[in-house]
Amino acid sequence: MGGGHRRPLRPKPPAPLPGGRVWIQAFLEYSAGECHLSENTVAAYGRDLKRFATWLRDRDVASLTIRDLADYTAWLHDQGLSPASLARHLVSLKVFFRYLQLEGVLQTNLAELLGSQKLWQRVPKVLSPEQIDRLLQSPAKYDPFWRRDRALLELLYATGCRASEISYLKLQDLHLDEGYCLCRGKGNKERLVPLGQRAIESVREYLEHERGILVARAGGDAPWVLLSYRGRRLRRERIWELLKHYALRVGAPSTVSPHTLRHSFATHLLAGGADLRQVQEMLGHASIATTQIYTHVDTSRLKAIHRRFHPRS
Repeated sequence: MGGGHRRPLRPKPPAPLPGGRVWIQAFLEYSAGECHLSENTVAAYGRDLKRFATWLRDRDVASLTIRDLADYTAWLHDQGLSPASLARHLVSLKVFFRYLQLEGVLQTNLAELLGSQKLWQRVPKVLSPEQIDRLLQSPAKYDPFWRRDRALLELLYATGCRASEISYLKLQDLHLDEGYCLCRGKGNKERLVPLGQRAIESVREYLEHERGILVARAGGDAPWVLLSYRGRRLRRERIWELLKHYALRVGAPSTVSPHTLRHSFATHLLAGGADLRQVQEMLGHASIATTQIYTHVDTSRLKAIHRRFHPRS
């Protein structure tokens, strides 16, 4: 009657995963449920890994080689992504592969060999001080609410603030007599930023002559400094449009954006001899490594010092 012992039945291994999509979904659920990452972070991982799944198609994640992953980075580059987006995709891939290693799907995390974000960074474009001067003077009396626009441009360059930070700047944040304003950056972190005399004068002139007209159009007061034609908060998108409009007028590059003024702010401070830590604080960077991208512009100042003091220059 069969005296032999039967081997216990083992559960079947999971079926091969089409393109790794099942693992990606599991990783996103793990990130949200177990790691308690923010909704925005999980969503960002999801967007990046969706692109990875598109490239992967039906291949098995565990069979990928470092050459395959290098091909993936080249494929990302061909998609026209910016260097910052490329770097973020690589970070997402590394975190995902770390999860697969934790689950025993991978023995080693080959994604860690892909290089760091620094390889993808590009030096930010900046305007010269002469270009900045022309841009800040470009709003003219024939422009509707030219004082507001001049105050906007002066604030962007004087503070190095992001467009969203300027958009949400409130009257209570302005301390014109003391020469500074209070900015709220990412994570609602507050920082004090000095204001130059030209920016203070432009803001005062706008507050005195135009802001009241804009407030009246909304039928009541508004807390924000910069207001739209209808008396509402000047949106970030409108700030971009106005800057592009005036940049075109003075012949500045078509790629000029509010971040160009932010880059120029930091670049000109460092070129003038400002301390890197001070610039980091004014920009609201959590890490000084982020601010160090601007140190490339110090070359002009260093060359001048070299010519002045080196005996064989």
